Amino acid sequence: MYPRTSPGSYATDRSAKSGKGATRLNRNSAPSAPEDTAQEAEFSPEDQDLPSIEGLQDLIMARLDDDQAQDIVFIDLKDKSSVADCMIVASGRSHRHVGAIADHLMRALKEAGAGKARVEGLPHCDWVLIDAGDVIVHLFRPEVRQFYNLEKIWSVEPPRAAAN
Repeated sequence: MYPRTSPGSYATDRSAKSGKGATRLNRNSAPSAPEDTAQEAEFSPEDQDLPSIEGLQDLIMARLDDDQAQDIVFIDLKDKSSVADCMIVASGRSHRHVGAIADHLMRALKEAGAGKARVEGLPHCDWVLIDAGDVIVHLFRPEVRQFYNLEKIWSVEPPRAAAN
């Protein structure tokens, strides 16, 4: 419905009707923004205090080690995938352990300036995926890790099979 300007009339100009009942609309242009406003700043990763890929990897590996994650595997994806530069796979002993590792890792990433990391699977804690941009972290319970066997998919031998 058109906004009423006075009783019985609408904001359009109804006095200039053509033969088919069409109405002529007011074609005044909307006010434009001033042209002398500051130009948009271009995004540059150098301007941000984001950790480097190697720094991010070291932070994640150290945090996993501090939280006593088991069977930590680093998979280099630079020549295999455009999704990320590396993938880190680790296991926790139980649902609570996987959830605590994920929570501590998310806090460490946020404190390091990589707080835009996304997390999936945290409510169930069977398989938690943390996407930190160029580094993807998979946290599993041991049974779930054995079932999905990501190391085999990415052709990396699991740590226990390498030791035997």
